[in-house]
Amino acid sequence: MMTRILATFYVFAATAGLLAALNPGFAGRVRWAMVALSLGALACAGVAVRWGPRWSRHAFHVPVASAAGLIVTAVLVSPDPATAVVAATLMSFIAVDACFFFSLPLAALHLVLAVGGMTGALLLQGDVPAFVALALVPIVIALGTVTRGLVIRASGASRDPLTGLANRRGFDDALQELLTAAARSGEPLSAVLLDLDHFKRVNDASGHEAGDLVLCRVADVWQSELPAGAVFARQGGDEFALLLPGLSGTDGLTLVRRIAALHPEVSLSCGVTEHQRGETAAQLMRRADRALYNAKAAGRGRCELDGDMGSQLARDLADALSAGDVQVHFQPLVDLADGVVVGVEALARWNHPELGPVPPPEFVAVAEQNGLIAALDEHVVRVACTQLAGARTARGDQVTLGVNVSGRELCEPGYPRRLQALLAETGFPAEHLVLEVTETVIEADSSTAVAALHALRTVGLKVAIDDFGTGYSSLSRLDTLPADIIKLDRSFVATVDSSPRRQQMVASLASMCSALGLDVIAEGVETQEQSEVLRTIGCTHAQGWFHGRPMPFGQLLDAVGLHHGEFRPGDLTSAVRSA
Repeated sequence: MMTRILATFYVFAATAGLLAALNPGFAGRVRWAMVALSLGALACAGVAVRWGPRWSRHAFHVPVASAAGLIVTAVLVSPDPATAVVAATLMSFIAVDACFFFSLPLAALHLVLAVGGMTGALLLQGDVPAFVALALVPIVIALGTVTRGLVIRASGASRDPLTGLANRRGFDDALQELLTAAARSGEPLSAVLLDLDHFKRVNDASGHEAGDLVLCRVADVWQSELPAGAVFARQGGDEFALLLPGLSGTDGLTLVRRIAALHPEVSLSCGVTEHQRGETAAQLMRRADRALYNAKAAGRGRCELDGDMGSQLARDLADALSAGDVQVHFQPLVDLADGVVVGVEALARWNHPELGPVPPPEFVAVAEQNGLIAALDEHVVRVACTQLAGARTARGDQVTLGVNVSGRELCEPGYPRRLQALLAETGFPAEHLVLEVTETVIEADSSTAVAALHALRTVGLKVAIDDFGTGYSSLSRLDTLPADIIKLDRSFVATVDSSPRRQQMVASLASMCSALGLDVIAEGVETQEQSEVLRTIGCTHAQGWFHGRPMPFGQLLDAVGLHHGEFRPGDLTSAVRSA
């Protein structure tokens, strides 16, 4: 918009200059000077059209000030008072530009310099009466003032009154402009859709004023962290949208995850996508919406990048799964009463031949985005069940195995049947397999996922709610969740040995879960002090680096006292529930 306005004014000013050059009063060098000024204005218009969309807002100070200088020069070389006054009236273009483009202080500075230069040039003409020169001043200022008022009025129509962000209309306008600029420059453009998780509960529980504070909190954090040129908008309700010019989808995903982590008290689901050449605005936002849906289906509180099987990392992961190169490590789970290892959690690890170790959140996200999550889950469960089918604890009990399952996998038709078939194939007892799902997966709007958990519990599998306490589940729902085990998030454990209130909170929660027949596992135990406090306040089991880091199966046997033995049905003990 700024580029178009600037170029238009340059073109019309050049046209006026060329017409003025036809004045018989111009002669010799003076006429050619006016022609040169007009051609220079046309050249400036071409530069603005070609490169203007890439300029920052501050860069427009140069062409606006240069245009004012050209007008002052035109007034000085005018051969008569009438032509000088005509040239001076072009300064109204500067007033419109300045008041449209810049903040009020900067616009006022441009007006002062422009009006001062115009008035001085007219007075230097000698033949222009002083009252005529001064009469033009209020006219130019009035045009600038009216323009400023219209800009504020139009801006208000494109702004969200609560957060001060662009609204849907403002976002759509910005999207069209950035798509045009991206097509011209070839630079990347990423789009993001953001949705506050369970925002309705905030309004219902604490009122709309509390909900408004949450929205403003998100707006403030993101506006302060986004790079220059980014467009952040509230599209209505608890939905936000973001445009990131100059950033690829991968870079956009990294930025979004970093900013989302700055307000952990407000959970967001985000879908990120990168504009593809020739793609319309509607197509781009549909792909961003699909990525947002994937984030919600995976359990909310996630940022997902829309992708396809063409990505190299996805192809490498598919090859690694086919070749069995994705490893499975095991982290011990101990009974706090005597420190005996009674179970393990299976964790996928991938060492890329060129990139080295790939962080699990990264390759799990790739698997979810590219249709590989079912193959990854099956690989981990198959390897873990095969290796642990005959593994016994120091008490002689079958080792209990915990495996993570994604919300998307739970929603797949036939998942319970496939899992039961895999257990039958490997010989691992269903009673000792624990499916670990996040709190937000059970809260997700999918009756299929919840039905799958219920079906698997009927055949003996256990369900653990992982990272409990980081979502929005009410404690009053503990008796209705399809779960047998609660795994307290590490944030509860971090200060349990230093905060009496945190100790009382964990103790109360453990007591409540015990009354409901739920086992409690404390995650993230890193010190002996934490372990001892958890034992004394009623937690029965713990997992964390203090009790053992994730390790390969062979190392696990040597490190924690597990051994292989023939499995006997009579050996099923309370270790089932303890995992």
